[in-house]
Amino acid sequence: MGAVQHDAWETIQRSHAVANGCFVATCNRIGLERPAKGPGIEFWGQSFVAGTSGQLLARASADKEEVLVVRVDLGQVDDTRTHWPFLRDRRIDAYGDLAKRFRD
Repeated sequence: MGAVQHDAWETIQRSHAVANGCFVATCNRIGLERPAKGPGIEFWGQSFVAGTSGQLLARASADKEEVLVVRVDLGQVDDTRTHWPFLRDRRIDAYGDLAKRFRD
């Protein structure tokens, strides 16, 4: 189950970069956190930085604390949004019902 959850977590973070045409830095803790009662939660680590097309630019390890320093070219955001205008082609006029709890 943990591997499936980790894959889903990484996929959705990288998809945010794609959908918004921007860099995404995603942080995650490492180790086991145990409350006074219960089995606890194990954290995956593997914080990462994704590029404007969702590509993996850097990844931290799963078993030790690290700080990632990643150089990014902010001009790439404009370039990505110009050549693949994912957000430009949205049909925001069709979003009206998304803000409602129930459709009429």
